[in-house]
Amino acid sequence: MYHVKALLLGLILHVFLAETKANINGCHSSLLKDCNCGRVYRDQRTYFVVNCTNTGFQDTSMLEELPEETEWLVFTGNHVPILDSNVFGEDVVLNNLEIIDMTNNGIRDIRGKAFHRVMNVKRLILNHNNITISENDDENFHHPRVFSNFYNLEELHLTNAFADNTDSGLAEDLHDIFVNSNLTKLYKLHLEQNEIKNFKDEFVFCDLPNLHDIYLGNNNIPNVNFNINCMKRLRYIDLEQNNITKFTQKDLDAFDRAAQRHEDGLTLDLDGNPFRCDAAVKIFYGWLMKTKVIIRNKRTLQCQHSRYGTRYILNLTNFAEAKHARVSRALTILLVVLTIVLLSLVAAFAYLRKEAMKNKLSPIFDSITRKVHYTHIESQDV
Repeated sequence: MYHVKALLLGLILHVFLAETKANINGCHSSLLKDCNCGRVYRDQRTYFVVNCTNTGFQDTSMLEELPEETEWLVFTGNHVPILDSNVFGEDVVLNNLEIIDMTNNGIRDIRGKAFHRVMNVKRLILNHNNITISENDDENFHHPRVFSNFYNLEELHLTNAFADNTDSGLAEDLHDIFVNSNLTKLYKLHLEQNEIKNFKDEFVFCDLPNLHDIYLGNNNIPNVNFNINCMKRLRYIDLEQNNITKFTQKDLDAFDRAAQRHEDGLTLDLDGNPFRCDAAVKIFYGWLMKTKVIIRNKRTLQCQHSRYGTRYILNLTNFAEAKHARVSRALTILLVVLTIVLLSLVAAFAYLRKEAMKNKLSPIFDSITRKVHYTHIESQDV
């Protein structure tokens, strides 16, 4: 009997301590006892933040008890491979929730209707996960309405979010998701570090009518293999650290048209691409010098040149200007040589035709040198 009372007392004490800890950390739930809740000043304003970083959670059951005043959820560094339906519960209403950060949770699958009643969320961050692209209609991230409840979403962060070697189907799956999720207010899209090589569907971003900024850095994209003409409000494209060796004239014209459409113009980030030091670079350089598109760090762009098995990395501007200078010098030398040749031919022709020319010119010279005599009449005084 004593042991039963001691055990019961210990259980009551444990629950009491858990509740006390939950109240102390501001979360008001024993399930959130390892999290910290309270008002924090971030991004130039104060938010009510629920921070569950590195708490060791292996599911999302505790998120069903988020405080109603939650504005920013930080749920990162845990191990939650599957986001089941209704992560925040079926009956929970979180009208104040604006930001969800689920970075680095080992997420593989996001089930349909995983995010429910999140109509006011403006920023969703799923960076550094291992989300799979579906095959054979698996019920995972490919669910076409996975973001359908984010009516006011402005920023979608998917940096290094997908499983390795999924780029072949990424464009098609993303397009299905964008079409069915009605992300009409999406302003900024991050897709860096996803090993993307090609977008099979060139219209992959065309169903995002408000898209202003798209981040595609640190992938393996070889060229602009997606349509930018359909993105009427596009103002920034991050293409740094990809595998672009050149741009076609069609690409350059598309950039120019995009710059004309937006009041802020268009900005490109092209650092770290292996442009080739060949004839195409002359066209690219000429465009760089006259376009109204803003090219970040354009004076430090580089191109690669191989000779005798050795690869050289050169400053693109210096290479193009040096090549232009060499062409100008060559043209100048050619012009001088042609002038000398022409003068020589004229002199030779004159020498060969000197007798004929002498006969034709002699009357003219005689007329000029002939003495003309005038009768001089002196004036007399009256």
